[in-house]
Amino acid sequence: MSTAVLPLAVTMLAGPQIISAIILVTTPRPVRTSLAFLVGVAAAVCVGVGVALGLAHLLGSAVDLGATGNRGSVGNIIKYVLIGLLVLAALRNWRNRADAEPPKWLTSLMTSGAGRALTIGFLVILLMPSDVVVMLTVGVHLAQGSAGFVGALPFIALTVLIAALPLLCRLLFRRRAAVLMPRLRDWMNGHSWLINIVVCLVFVALIASGG
Repeated sequence: MSTAVLPLAVTMLAGPQIISAIILVTTPRPVRTSLAFLVGVAAAVCVGVGVALGLAHLLGSAVDLGATGNRGSVGNIIKYVLIGLLVLAALRNWRNRADAEPPKWLTSLMTSGAGRALTIGFLVILLMPSDVVVMLTVGVHLAQGSAGFVGALPFIALTVLIAALPLLCRLLFRRRAAVLMPRLRDWMNGHSWLINIVVCLVFVALIASGG
């Protein structure tokens, strides 16, 4: 896989996804619930990228997707359409910023067990429009390079690693993390609209530069 696609793993977790990971490390059983969450994330990314790759190969068998370096290729045109959707999402978040509130399910994570954490980890990836767009982009990129699912493994691994950062910080810095994580959680909850906008713009910049 091209290294140009790997930074997209950052956009996969920025937003409610990483907020969920931070909330889980502030629960009474942070390690157990966080590990379950990571399993859900890993499974979701594998499923999502696998489906996206399958769709891209099906499309490629009917239409020549072209090379990644050809900006006029069908594959890159699809990427530009996806970029347009992210720009619209950023504008929508800006317009609704005054009324923006974190999803209600985020507050329920404080009392989550391992089973719920696993389910949230799975759904918070597959049901997030921005993550779906990222995985479709990865699928198109792999299909353009005639790569199989193995080519997506670095992207999947980096995505899971980023999701694991709150847990790693909790394990490494313990007391400091126990104090800072709730503050970070509250700030991100209050500025979710800003985080979503930044995610969209970072996505656009990465695809536009790596096209």
